Amino acid sequence: MAGGDFLNPSSDKLEKQFEDFRHHLEESGNIRERIRAVATEIDSVTRLIYASLLLVHQSRPVAEVIEKAKSQIGVLKELYSRLSEIVHECPGQYYRYHGDWKSETQTVVSLLAFMHWLETGTLVLHSEVEEKLGLTPTEFGLDVDDYLIGICFMSNELPRYVVNQVTAGDYDCPRKVLKFLTDLHAAFRMLNLRNDFLRKKFDGMKYDLRKVEEVFYDVKIRGLAANGDSAGEKQAQGQS
Repeated sequence: MAGGDFLNPSSDKLEKQFEDFRHHLEESGNIRERIRAVATEIDSVTRLIYASLLLVHQSRPVAEVIEKAKSQIGVLKELYSRLSEIVHECPGQYYRYHGDWKSETQTVVSLLAFMHWLETGTLVLHSEVEEKLGLTPTEFGLDVDDYLIGICFMSNELPRYVVNQVTAGDYDCPRKVLKFLTDLHAAFRMLNLRNDFLRKKFDGMKYDLRKVEEVFYDVKIRGLAANGDSAGEKQAQGQS
Protein backbone atom coordinates (compact mmCIF):
# COMPACT_ATOMS: atom_id res chain seq x y z
CA MET A 1 0.00 0.00 0.00
CA ALA A 2 2.58 2.53 1.17
CA GLY A 3 5.01 1.13 -1.39
CA GLY A 4 2.55 1.79 -4.23
CA ASP A 5 2.08 5.41 -3.16
CA PHE A 6 5.85 5.82 -3.04
CA LEU A 7 6.48 4.40 -6.53
CA ASN A 8 3.94 6.47 -8.47
CA PRO A 9 5.81 9.79 -8.29
CA SER A 10 9.03 8.05 -9.27
CA SER A 11 7.31 6.34 -12.19
CA ASP A 12 5.91 9.69 -13.39
CA LYS A 13 9.35 11.28 -13.25
CA LEU A 14 10.84 8.37 -15.15
CA GLU A 15 8.18 8.60 -17.84
CA LYS A 16 8.62 12.36 -18.16
CA GLN A 17 12.39 11.99 -18.41
CA PHE A 18 12.18 9.52 -21.29
CA GLU A 19 9.47 11.55 -22.97
CA ASP A 20 11.87 14.51 -22.92
CA PHE A 21 14.59 12.25 -24.31
CA ARG A 22 12.27 11.17 -27.13
CA HIS A 23 11.53 14.76 -28.14
CA HIS A 24 15.22 15.66 -27.94
CA LEU A 25 16.29 12.71 -30.10
CA GLU A 26 13.56 13.41 -32.66
CA GLU A 27 14.63 17.04 -32.95
CA SER A 28 18.29 16.03 -33.19
CA GLY A 29 17.47 13.40 -35.81
CA ASN A 30 15.53 15.91 -37.90
CA ILE A 31 18.42 18.36 -37.78
CA ARG A 32 20.89 15.64 -38.81
CA GLU A 33 18.70 14.68 -41.75
CA ARG A 34 18.58 18.27 -42.95
CA ILE A 35 22.35 18.66 -42.50
CA ARG A 36 23.06 15.43 -44.35
CA ALA A 37 20.78 16.49 -47.18
CA VAL A 38 22.87 19.66 -47.64
CA ALA A 39 26.11 17.67 -47.23
CA THR A 40 24.96 15.35 -50.03
CA GLU A 41 24.45 18.37 -52.29
CA ILE A 42 27.93 19.65 -51.37
CA ASP A 43 29.34 16.25 -52.29
CA SER A 44 27.61 16.40 -55.69
CA VAL A 45 29.08 19.83 -56.40
CA THR A 46 32.59 18.74 -55.39
CA ARG A 47 32.32 15.83 -57.82
CA LEU A 48 31.58 18.29 -60.62
CA ILE A 49 34.53 20.46 -59.62
CA TYR A 50 36.85 17.47 -59.40
CA ALA A 51 35.73 16.24 -62.82
CA SER A 52 36.59 19.66 -64.24
CA LEU A 53 39.99 19.79 -62.52
CA LEU A 54 40.91 16.35 -63.84
CA LEU A 55 41.28 17.94 -67.26
CA VAL A 56 44.39 19.75 -66.03
CA HIS A 57 46.14 16.37 -65.99
CA GLN A 58 45.44 16.12 -69.70
CA SER A 59 47.41 19.31 -70.34
CA ARG A 60 44.31 21.38 -70.98
CA PRO A 61 44.82 25.16 -70.54
CA VAL A 62 44.77 25.96 -66.83
CA ALA A 63 42.68 29.10 -67.30
CA GLU A 64 40.00 27.11 -69.10
CA VAL A 65 39.96 24.39 -66.45
CA ILE A 66 39.86 26.88 -63.58
CA GLU A 67 37.07 28.94 -65.11
CA LYS A 68 34.78 25.92 -65.36
CA ALA A 69 35.59 24.74 -61.83
CA LYS A 70 35.14 28.23 -60.36
CA SER A 71 31.60 28.42 -61.71
CA GLN A 72 30.56 26.04 -58.91
CA ILE A 73 32.01 28.06 -56.01
CA GLY A 74 28.91 30.22 -55.84
CA VAL A 75 26.81 27.08 -55.47
CA LEU A 76 29.03 25.90 -52.60
CA LYS A 77 28.69 29.28 -50.91
CA GLU A 78 24.90 29.01 -51.02
CA LEU A 79 24.99 25.47 -49.62
CA TYR A 80 27.21 26.50 -46.72
CA SER A 81 24.85 29.38 -46.02
CA ARG A 82 22.01 26.87 -45.71
CA LEU A 83 24.16 24.68 -43.50
CA SER A 84 24.95 27.63 -41.26
CA GLU A 85 21.25 28.47 -40.88
CA ILE A 86 20.46 24.91 -39.76
CA VAL A 87 23.28 24.82 -37.22
CA HIS A 88 22.25 28.22 -35.86
CA GLU A 89 19.01 26.60 -34.74
CA CYS A 90 21.11 24.75 -32.14
CA PRO A 91 23.31 27.41 -30.50
CA GLY A 92 26.57 26.07 -29.10
CA GLN A 93 26.23 22.66 -30.75
CA TYR A 94 28.47 23.14 -33.80
CA TYR A 95 30.66 20.17 -32.92
CA ARG A 96 27.68 17.98 -32.04
CA TYR A 97 26.81 17.88 -35.75
CA HIS A 98 30.19 18.72 -37.26
CA GLY A 99 30.86 15.09 -38.16
CA ASP A 100 27.95 15.18 -40.61
CA TRP A 101 29.67 17.60 -42.98
CA LYS A 102 33.39 17.52 -42.13
CA SER A 103 34.35 14.94 -44.78
CA GLU A 104 32.69 16.95 -47.54
CA THR A 105 34.32 20.13 -46.24
CA GLN A 106 37.78 18.57 -46.29
CA THR A 107 37.22 17.70 -49.94
CA VAL A 108 36.03 21.23 -50.66
CA VAL A 109 39.19 22.66 -49.08
CA SER A 110 41.40 20.35 -51.14
CA LEU A 111 39.74 21.41 -54.39
CA LEU A 112 39.85 25.12 -53.57
CA ALA A 113 43.50 24.75 -52.56
CA PHE A 114 44.37 22.97 -55.81
CA MET A 115 42.59 25.63 -57.87
CA HIS A 116 44.37 28.38 -55.95
CA TRP A 117 47.73 26.70 -56.43
CA LEU A 118 47.16 26.26 -60.16
CA GLU A 119 46.43 29.98 -60.43
CA THR A 120 49.06 31.41 -58.09
CA GLY A 121 51.57 28.70 -57.18
CA THR A 122 50.90 29.47 -53.50
CA LEU A 123 48.91 27.96 -50.65
CA VAL A 124 45.38 29.20 -50.06
CA LEU A 125 45.07 30.50 -46.50
CA HIS A 126 42.47 29.37 -43.96
CA SER A 127 40.89 32.84 -43.98
CA GLU A 128 40.76 32.84 -47.79
CA VAL A 129 38.85 29.54 -47.84
CA GLU A 130 36.37 30.96 -45.33
CA GLU A 131 35.94 34.02 -47.52
CA LYS A 132 35.34 31.92 -50.66
CA LEU A 133 32.66 29.90 -48.85
CA GLY A 134 31.09 32.87 -47.08
CA LEU A 135 31.99 31.56 -43.61
CA THR A 136 32.62 33.69 -40.54
CA PRO A 137 34.73 32.49 -37.56
CA THR A 138 32.36 33.96 -34.98
CA GLU A 139 29.21 32.38 -36.42
CA PHE A 140 29.98 29.39 -38.62
CA GLY A 141 33.65 29.01 -39.38
CA LEU A 142 35.99 26.51 -40.99
CA ASP A 143 37.37 23.97 -38.52
CA VAL A 144 41.19 24.09 -38.48
CA ASP A 145 41.53 20.30 -38.74
CA ASP A 146 39.25 20.27 -41.78
CA TYR A 147 41.45 22.91 -43.41
CA LEU A 148 44.69 21.05 -42.66
CA ILE A 149 43.35 17.67 -43.79
CA GLY A 150 42.05 19.28 -46.97
CA ILE A 151 45.51 20.70 -47.66
CA CYS A 152 46.99 17.22 -47.20
CA PHE A 153 44.46 15.87 -49.71
CA MET A 154 45.49 18.59 -52.15
CA SER A 155 49.14 17.53 -51.95
CA ASN A 156 48.12 14.06 -53.18
CA GLU A 157 47.26 15.59 -56.57
CA LEU A 158 50.67 17.16 -57.13
CA PRO A 159 52.82 14.10 -57.97
CA ARG A 160 50.38 13.11 -60.70
CA TYR A 161 50.29 16.67 -61.99
CA VAL A 162 54.10 16.81 -62.13
CA VAL A 163 54.39 13.56 -64.08
CA ASN A 164 51.79 14.67 -66.63
CA GLN A 165 53.38 18.10 -67.02
CA VAL A 166 56.81 16.59 -67.65
CA THR A 167 55.26 14.24 -70.18
CA ALA A 168 53.81 17.30 -71.91
CA GLY A 169 57.27 18.93 -71.98
CA ASP A 170 57.14 21.24 -68.96
CA TYR A 171 60.48 20.29 -67.39
CA ASP A 172 60.48 23.18 -64.93
CA CYS A 173 57.28 22.04 -63.23
CA PRO A 174 59.00 19.52 -60.90
CA ARG A 175 61.25 22.25 -59.51
CA LYS A 176 58.30 24.56 -58.76
CA VAL A 177 56.20 21.82 -57.16
CA LEU A 178 59.17 20.52 -55.18
CA LYS A 179 59.76 24.00 -53.75
CA PHE A 180 56.08 24.38 -52.85
CA LEU A 181 55.76 20.94 -51.22
CA THR A 182 59.03 21.37 -49.33
CA ASP A 183 57.83 24.65 -47.83
CA LEU A 184 54.42 23.15 -47.05
CA HIS A 185 55.96 20.11 -45.40
CA ALA A 186 58.20 22.36 -43.29
CA ALA A 187 55.17 24.40 -42.19
CA PHE A 188 53.32 21.26 -41.10
CA ARG A 189 56.32 20.16 -39.08
CA MET A 190 55.79 23.20 -36.88
CA LEU A 191 52.59 21.58 -35.62
CA ASN A 192 52.52 19.16 -32.71
CA LEU A 193 50.40 16.50 -34.44
CA ARG A 194 49.11 13.56 -32.45
CA ASN A 195 48.60 10.04 -33.72
CA ASP A 196 45.24 10.72 -35.34
CA PHE A 197 43.83 11.02 -38.85
CA LEU A 198 45.55 14.35 -39.48
CA ARG A 199 48.91 12.85 -38.52
CA LYS A 200 48.37 9.99 -40.96
CA LYS A 201 47.53 12.40 -43.76
CA PHE A 202 50.62 14.46 -42.97
CA ASP A 203 52.72 11.29 -43.17
CA GLY A 204 51.21 10.76 -46.63
CA MET A 205 52.49 14.19 -47.65
CA LYS A 206 56.04 12.91 -47.12
CA TYR A 207 55.46 10.32 -49.85
CA ASP A 208 54.07 12.99 -52.17
CA LEU A 209 57.26 14.99 -51.59
CA ARG A 210 59.45 11.96 -52.33
CA LYS A 211 57.58 11.20 -55.56
CA VAL A 212 58.08 14.76 -56.78
CA GLU A 213 61.76 14.62 -55.75
CA GLU A 214 62.21 11.47 -57.84
CA VAL A 215 60.73 13.14 -60.91
CA PHE A 216 62.81 16.27 -60.31
CA TYR A 217 66.07 14.32 -60.05
CA ASP A 218 65.21 12.20 -63.05
CA VAL A 219 64.62 15.32 -65.14
CA LYS A 220 67.83 16.85 -63.80
CA ILE A 221 69.93 13.77 -64.55
CA ARG A 222 68.64 13.78 -68.11
CA GLY A 223 69.77 17.39 -68.45
CA LEU A 224 66.25 18.70 -68.95
CA ALA A 225 65.88 20.75 -65.76
CA ALA A 226 66.02 24.53 -65.94
CA ASN A 227 68.82 26.38 -64.19
CA GLY A 228 68.24 27.94 -60.79
CA ASP A 229 66.95 24.81 -59.07
CA SER A 230 69.64 24.60 -56.40
CA ALA A 231 67.63 26.39 -53.70
CA GLY A 232 64.66 24.06 -53.98
CA GLU A 233 66.94 21.04 -54.14
CA LYS A 234 68.79 22.03 -50.95
CA GLN A 235 65.53 22.60 -49.09
CA ALA A 236 64.19 19.24 -50.17
CA GLN A 237 67.35 17.51 -49.00
CA GLY A 238 67.00 19.23 -45.64
CA GLN A 239 63.48 17.80 -45.23
CA SER A 240 64.49 14.24 -46.17
